[in-house]
Amino acid sequence: MSKLLDQVRHAIRLKHYSLRTEEAYIFWIKKYIHFHNLRHPSEMHEEEVRQFLTHLAVIETVAASTQNQALAALLFLYRNVLDVELKNIDAVRAKKPKHLPVVFTQEEVRQILARLSGAPFIVANLLYGSGLRLSEALRLRVKDIDFQTNQIIVREGKGEKERITMLPQSVKEVLAVHLERVRKIHEDDLRNGFGEVHLPFALERKYPNAAKEWRWQYVFPAAKISLDPRSKKKRRHHLSDDAIQRSVKQALTQTKIQKRGSCHSFRHSFATHLLEHHYDIRTVQELLGHKDIKTTMIYTHVLNKGTNVKSPLDL
Repeated sequence: MSKLLDQVRHAIRLKHYSLRTEEAYIFWIKKYIHFHNLRHPSEMHEEEVRQFLTHLAVIETVAASTQNQALAALLFLYRNVLDVELKNIDAVRAKKPKHLPVVFTQEEVRQILARLSGAPFIVANLLYGSGLRLSEALRLRVKDIDFQTNQIIVREGKGEKERITMLPQSVKEVLAVHLERVRKIHEDDLRNGFGEVHLPFALERKYPNAAKEWRWQYVFPAAKISLDPRSKKKRRHHLSDDAIQRSVKQALTQTKIQKRGSCHSFRHSFATHLLEHHYDIRTVQELLGHKDIKTTMIYTHVLNKGTNVKSPLDL
């Protein structure tokens, strides 16, 4: 099995997938193989995949998104490693819950932000003020922030699509001060023989010195230097999403807001509040980086359209 998994890792890295995707795909492929008593995937086809996915839905009652991830991992294995195209996988599908996104009011956003400080405060401001996903905010490089044009270039977004969104005026000053602190950390790292960051795609081979340049450094670096699990080099990675999520959860608890919000709720609120202020839905779609406008349309369902309609109880 280890040889096959090494082949999977190699194929994933050729596609420039993230480490998190690599870990998830390896997990599901191993689980699939163990489910079928260690049979090699080359000996199995659509029926075995169907049985495994049905088991996940019926016996393990996983969420639809979890089952979809497992399917994606297996499709990748067969297509990119085994060179087999699977067809007609008629598995029992996990039910996808139809939940409306949790949206904060502008006052609730202010209350949460008031209870944050440091990097979590700036990150949360960008989630709400620029509509970034948490992973996108944490992967920002210094060169992605344009203070002159008030723009942020999202280069490592979902699906590796690039897009441009706004840099809020209200966060520029605190972000500039933050970057000065980050620059000093980077200069200290260089003096200590470090100062190198992971570069996307093949840039590291093309520009061997770029990894130590200031413009390529993460806007939100981790507190400590760590070992890169792929390259085995000692580098300063970006902040972990867990650290930001914990800070936001703690701030939300302190406000006593009775909503099950999260970091992603800031992004939901960004979209909803722009639509409330009559911005075009196509503009909001582009700012969010949605491929399909149907994804953006869900925010029209959470708008408070009933404010001018009286309840029959009040008639």
